[in-house]
Amino acid sequence: MPDRLGSAFDSPESKSRYVRRLFSTVADRYDLITVLLSYGQDRRWKHRLVAMAGLEPGVRALDLACGTGDITYALQDARAESVGLDITTRMVEIARGKRSPGSPPRFLVGDMMALPFGDATFDVVTTGYGIRNVPAIDGALAEIGRVLRPGGVLLSLDFDRPSNRVVRGVYLSYLTLVGSALGLALHGDPDTYRYIPESIRRYPGAEGVCAIARQQGFAACERFRVFGGLMAIHRATR
Repeated sequence: MPDRLGSAFDSPESKSRYVRRLFSTVADRYDLITVLLSYGQDRRWKHRLVAMAGLEPGVRALDLACGTGDITYALQDARAESVGLDITTRMVEIARGKRSPGSPPRFLVGDMMALPFGDATFDVVTTGYGIRNVPAIDGALAEIGRVLRPGGVLLSLDFDRPSNRVVRGVYLSYLTLVGSALGLALHGDPDTYRYIPESIRRYPGAEGVCAIARQQGFAACERFRVFGGLMAIHRATR
């Protein structure tokens, strides 16, 4: 693994800098990449996540690491009052431009590690591929818990880290191979999407995320297998 990618994980600060640069680079290809890496299943997984929220009209929902806005718009379609937040300015620009004005969600640039909202502001917080990419999972979950009202729900979709070493090795090797090919073809740099398997190597996995959520004050956390267990949805209650 080249040093420039490996150094991304040297500290929370270096990971934060790397992730900011990475997602600025991939923003205009982000929707294509999520379709390719999920074999076209990404939208279906996101709609499943929103359905699991059990939304009622007027519920206040925050979508973190919103990317180009798929989950944020799905929350709005379910008649929630939704806000999408992402650290990458270009992602937010693309999200805002996806639909014509009417009753669009509100989008803003911001950091999951320091949310610009008061305590107990939201009924539901969602994130797609967000928790794995933060500099410190415990700090991000603490911030999410802070802005959730008591009894509020966090729903998170992400890659999982298979516990079986053989399965994990095959899975990460596949993502490395495919990521290198896509990075070279789309950006002229094979390292661009090799970040994904490298981040999974250092990820505590779905069960580990639930353990951290409980440590950060969530009353309950469930993990639901997706795509044969290679992906997962978390549902954590404040």
